[in-house]
Amino acid sequence: MPNYQGDLDAVLRALADPTRRGVVERLAKSPAVVSELAAPFSMALPSLMQHLRVLEDAGLVTSEKRGRVRTVSLRPGALDVLHLWLGEQRTPAEHQADRLAIHLHRTT
Repeated sequence: MPNYQGDLDAVLRALADPTRRGVVERLAKSPAVVSELAAPFSMALPSLMQHLRVLEDAGLVTSEKRGRVRTVSLRPGALDVLHLWLGEQRTPAEHQADRLAIHLHRTT
């Protein structure tokens, strides 16, 4: 088993919820204040804060508070563990097909 299994489990649990996936998709564009993140969802701010806490505990986001404003950012490299795991799940046949496609592209 890879030594990043715990991190992977936390990321997958965090992304299992559609609200949290929506927040991550929004933060992929740029950092945002909590009220801006809450706008597209029909929930109270305390509920959104719980979602943000799950994302932060999983290492996907960071937040910074200045005065009364909390800004949330997607942590750089946060999804790397998921990308690594998905890459390991590819079958040898997929790798061969990729190599064939590269070869064909270069020779045409």
